[in-house]
Amino acid sequence: MGRVERAERSTDRLGLTLRSPYADLAVGDSVAVNGACLTVVETDGRTFRVDVIVTTRGRTSLEALRAGDPVNLERPLGVGDRFGGHFVQGHVDGLGEVLAVRDEADARLVDLRLPPDVAELSVPHGSIALDGVSLTINAIPSPDTIQVALIPYTLAATTLGGWGVGDRVQVEGDMLGKYVRRLLRKEP
Repeated sequence: MGRVERAERSTDRLGLTLRSPYADLAVGDSVAVNGACLTVVETDGRTFRVDVIVTTRGRTSLEALRAGDPVNLERPLGVGDRFGGHFVQGHVDGLGEVLAVRDEADARLVDLRLPPDVAELSVPHGSIALDGVSLTINAIPSPDTIQVALIPYTLAATTLGGWGVGDRVQVEGDMLGKYVRRLLRKEP
C-alpha cells in the first residue's frame, strides 16, 4: 500500500504524488494505483508522481483521492517472475458500488453492484479485480451483483478493509471472459 501525498487538480488535469514502498522506481515505469495502470512521470526514491488522463478519470474513482488517502499499489509482473494469481492488466472497466458488508466466521463478505458489461463476465468462483486486488467471486446474488469473501490478510494488507456501503470501487472484469465474449459476438 501507499498513501496520497498530494493531489493537484485543474479543469483538464489530475496529478497524484504518492508515497511508495518502492525506492527503485524510475520515470516511465508502470504502477497500478487502486488497479489503474499509470506511468511514473517523476520520482525521488520515496514518492512518485503520475498524471491521470481524462479517459482514466472517467472510469475510475481516482478523482476522489485526497492527501492522506491510502491506495493499493502494484508493480507489473516481470518476465520470469512467479505467477501466483489471476490475470489482471490494470485496465479498469468501470466503477462498482458496495451494497453490503458483513463479518461472518473467518471472512468479511462484501456484496457489490457491477457495471452491466462486467456483470455479464462474472461467474461463481471466477476472478475479478476490485481496487486492484485480484479476488475470487464467492457468489452471484443477482444478475448485477457479486459477493466476495475477504480474508484477514487481505483486510490488513490492502485498502479493502475500509470499504463501507455506498463506496465506489474500481472494477476490472476477467480478461479471459472479455475475449470469449468478443469471439462469441463476432464483434469487429
